[in-house]
Amino acid sequence: MAFSGVFSTPSGRRIFLLVICAIVSAHFMASYFSDDYHPVRHFIGLSQRPLNQDGYPTSSEHLAVTLSSADISLPPTLVLDETVAPTAVPQPPPRLASDGSVLVNATFIMLCKNDELEGVISSVRQIQDRFNRKYGYPWVFLNDQPFTEEFKERVTVLADSPVSFGLIPSEHWNQPDWIDEEKASAGRSKMMSQGIIYAGCLIDLKTARNLTGYRPNVQYFCDVNYDPFKFMQDNNKVYGFTISLVEWVQTIPSLWETVKEFVGQNYDYLHPNNALEFLSEDNGKHYNLCHFWSNFEIADMDFWRGEAYTKFFQFLEEKGGFYYERWGDAPVHSIAVALFAGKDQIHFFNEIGYRHEYFQHCPSGPSWSEGHCGCNPRDTFDNNPNSCTNKYLKLFGNNTTAV
Repeated sequence: MAFSGVFSTPSGRRIFLLVICAIVSAHFMASYFSDDYHPVRHFIGLSQRPLNQDGYPTSSEHLAVTLSSADISLPPTLVLDETVAPTAVPQPPPRLASDGSVLVNATFIMLCKNDELEGVISSVRQIQDRFNRKYGYPWVFLNDQPFTEEFKERVTVLADSPVSFGLIPSEHWNQPDWIDEEKASAGRSKMMSQGIIYAGCLIDLKTARNLTGYRPNVQYFCDVNYDPFKFMQDNNKVYGFTISLVEWVQTIPSLWETVKEFVGQNYDYLHPNNALEFLSEDNGKHYNLCHFWSNFEIADMDFWRGEAYTKFFQFLEEKGGFYYERWGDAPVHSIAVALFAGKDQIHFFNEIGYRHEYFQHCPSGPSWSEGHCGCNPRDTFDNNPNSCTNKYLKLFGNNTTAV
């Protein structure tokens, strides 16, 4: 989809859709959303703000909170007196869309920089016009530097829903001290000599490791006339995408062998109905490089928090491949979802038109006309030899909408 966020079912599942302003990804998401990765999870601090009767933060001030583990004190132990009836905790009323439908708990998340303001405005404006003006899901913007007042003022005015701004602590953004920088630098130089795009850009490498979400300067071509977050919830989906493609093999030379090593030690994490056949033509011996492009993804937050993904990410992190090679969030997310979730829990949102940089997906047929799409239906990456979407449709054709 063209939007990104975090949403949860009444049972506590959270699904987030990410539209990429820079990538809300592997390391950051594992850090923020995993119960085993405590430090980063606190920095957004959304729970620190009081809510009004609609369940939104009451303050109009923008969020820029950094909390270390030392700042968090544990609550006192609660001992229940069974002779006293528990007092019901009042819950805020459900949030409603303009058509009266109940919203799921979703948040658009964008990682971006102050100097990307114009691109951010363009992306947010399109998302609001094509979808969110009817629903009012809140926004969270993240940066490793404090947002300027101009940035906050010009972005906040774009949406009627709550808008918050978070500051990523440097210890969660920068390369860990234990990484051998000489070895990492040599790896970046090698990729630069191979013509790998952004290989020498430390900012881009940090982005690929840390976050997945909306990006500035992204185009959203079509009206979205339903709530994809609710669709994910109602249909027990774990992951949704619009574009799939092959990865640069030079950026992940040892990733698949590392994946096989992890699976060999943790075979029970494999889902019995997994999508290995999307990743491999020979039952896992080799990786065919196919992955879902995480510049647009919707994901179930229970999956990212879960034991399988948490341990998988920690295993990869300890190998150093995010730094010595260029393991990105897209292949890491895709491999994890394909192996540890059911194939019927992955979904292709065909009717959502989307473009970022060189790649675009444009629907055709009724989806194109009903969505009032501004793209050329014959100009779509799906038919490119480097696309994996037709492979996905041949394998799991029922796991899509509006084909």
